[in-house]
Amino acid sequence: MACSAHVPVVAQPKLQPHSPSPFKSLSRPPLFVHSQLPHLWDNPRAASLRLRAPHASRSRRVVALAKPEPLRVMISGAPASGKGTQCELITEKYGLVHIAAGDLLRAEVAAGTENGRRAKEFMEKGQLVPNEIVVMMVKERLLQPDSLENGWLLDGYPRSSSQGIALREYGIQPDLFILLEVPEEILVERVVGRRLDPVTGKIYHLKYSPPETEEIAARLTQRFDDTEEKVKLRLRTHHQNVEAVLSMYEDITIKACNIISRSIEMLKGVGLSISLVNGDASKWDVFKQIDNALTELIEQRKAIPGTLVA
Repeated sequence: MACSAHVPVVAQPKLQPHSPSPFKSLSRPPLFVHSQLPHLWDNPRAASLRLRAPHASRSRRVVALAKPEPLRVMISGAPASGKGTQCELITEKYGLVHIAAGDLLRAEVAAGTENGRRAKEFMEKGQLVPNEIVVMMVKERLLQPDSLENGWLLDGYPRSSSQGIALREYGIQPDLFILLEVPEEILVERVVGRRLDPVTGKIYHLKYSPPETEEIAARLTQRFDDTEEKVKLRLRTHHQNVEAVLSMYEDITIKACNIISRSIEMLKGVGLSISLVNGDASKWDVFKQIDNALTELIEQRKAIPGTLVA
């Protein structure tokens, strides 16, 4: 939002002292200068007020942003990390558009869009849909009016550095990347204990949510790929994908094991903030960490009002 004249600028308001912020390193948005103001008059997010003194020939305009730019968030987590639950909680509170590449792909195919028809050709042959098709689907969805207006939560994507680079080339960059971290033994336990009731479609867990009756227990089935061996293979693939995505940001270092305590470690680099969240906690404990990070990000990005005497 950037573009001579000497412009008086309103001093920044004094902030009340508060606890150290994980976003402390983020720079404050610049005060608006004269060259920016003409663009703001046409910005629907800017509230404009024009005041005219009765005995003065000059008018004054005061500009203040009505609300900050919408959030753009990516979230990643291993199978059974609770990512789906956190996505629901995030979208419910912040109103972000939840976008999952797999769901998007199926929707495009069902709707018969151009990208969907191209993808279907590969799916019918039992082949993987090429990256360029999926990236195009994701890009177009992120640029839809609801995503631009409300912000978005991109779930489990990108999964490779090439996908991340492709999104960046389209100008798509998140404000925050959330990585849910759960110890592998807990993930294995969560997956291996899952059972499906073929009659009702309800999912049970032998330890955490056992069936109500012996009759139900007797008919429960286990997915063929929910064995310990297959789960560990999927986890290895997930970790490799995550490392590949994070490695594309040269100035970011991840301490993947440094999340025993229920805290957030914020790492800043190349315009991207990465939040490591301890997923081995209750869903509300995990969401509190994410919520704190998102709230702090919003506070840091609030625009500072400026004035112009014309």
